Amino acid sequence: MGRARNLLGIYARIGRTYWAWSRSLLVLAVVVFVPLGLLDAFTAQVEVDSLNITNGLKLLALAAAIGAVTTTSLLGEVFFSGAVAVSLTHPEHLNPPSLGTIARNLRYGRLIAVDLVYVVIVAVGLALFVIPGVLAFVLFGLSGPAVEIEERTVRGALARSWSLVRGSFWTVFFVLVPIEIVGDGVGGAISAIVHGLLGHGIFASWLAESTSNIVFSPIFAVAAVLLTLELIEAKEGAAPPLHSEPAPA
Repeated sequence: MGRARNLLGIYARIGRTYWAWSRSLLVLAVVVFVPLGLLDAFTAQVEVDSLNITNGLKLLALAAAIGAVTTTSLLGEVFFSGAVAVSLTHPEHLNPPSLGTIARNLRYGRLIAVDLVYVVIVAVGLALFVIPGVLAFVLFGLSGPAVEIEERTVRGALARSWSLVRGSFWTVFFVLVPIEIVGDGVGGAISAIVHGLLGHGIFASWLAESTSNIVFSPIFAVAAVLLTLELIEAKEGAAPPLHSEPAPA
């Protein structure tokens, strides 16, 4: 019962924070996910059955295709979580940080590297009977905020996420996994609508992938940042303050 109340409280804070920052989050999501949506669109066009390969290699090709789709669908979420961490914990709290301020403060190299390492680990884990991939998804899901909030290196961010999550695995699991599953469901519905209206070309896939990520990735990012701050405070007694809503200019 106590865990259920705690989870409801976390979801309530995620909802309030997302609603308060929705305008800034959606603009930032457009900047990040429109280019990545094109990569997703190209990946979605690959069909294993159309490849000129022997039956002996069909299973390997199928696994590679699934890994590629998994990787591109997760690509950008860790990076975006780091960018959102800059917004929600920025010291200049009298006004919400502009895109320019966020761009100047991001640690691009570390975030991109962490993002790539994360999706590769998750994709490999999913290929190994799913459960290792789910474990990796949860244990390393807070790496992006760790880069920005605590200025961690790539290895340090992954280790920090593992350390924070390990003692609260099920709390993080029941926040991040349902959000990801619902997001995938919403993304699938958006994709079906877009493809029904525009067909199955590159442009339709680009629009579908970009739209679904723009709509739902900010929720995942806010959840990751809030969990990171909460677990830091629980572990060390203090955490950077969260600006739950931008103050009026």
